Amino acid sequence: MATPDFIRTLRASAGHQLLWLPGVTALVFDDDGRVLLNRRSDTGRWSLIGGIPEPGEQPAACAVREVAEETAVRCVVERCVLVQALSPVTYENGDVCQYMDITFRCRAVGGEARVNDDESLDVGWFAVDGLPELGEFGRSRIKQALADAPTWFDPATSG
Repeated sequence: MATPDFIRTLRASAGHQLLWLPGVTALVFDDDGRVLLNRRSDTGRWSLIGGIPEPGEQPAACAVREVAEETAVRCVVERCVLVQALSPVTYENGDVCQYMDITFRCRAVGGEARVNDDESLDVGWFAVDGLPELGEFGRSRIKQALADAPTWFDPATSG
């Protein structure tokens, strides 16, 4: 993901030390129950759509914006699926971040899925039973988004 300007400004003062940042993940489903994924240009791996809210931006609005920017798909947020503090991440340049991820279930309402910025190598719709490798992060969030009942997060069993 591209580094927002406000984080570049913070890094000028904070150096590489840990920054605690908000993050959003958007699980976008179409009318056929398929989920929208992008193959990230930084890792080459398939991923859920996500990003960092700009200062003052509401998390749900950020999810809608990120989906449009990365995939050209228009969506609406249906509900919040999960709020979770993730483990710290150290980037190649030494920057350390820890994200408070807010995951939203969204419904596609228009647009054609396509690569729409330099953050993605590919974009596509996938049947839930035919997903590419996503890792536990992506698979668990999809499972939670499809559940009708709340899924409780147990901090004692998290990584």
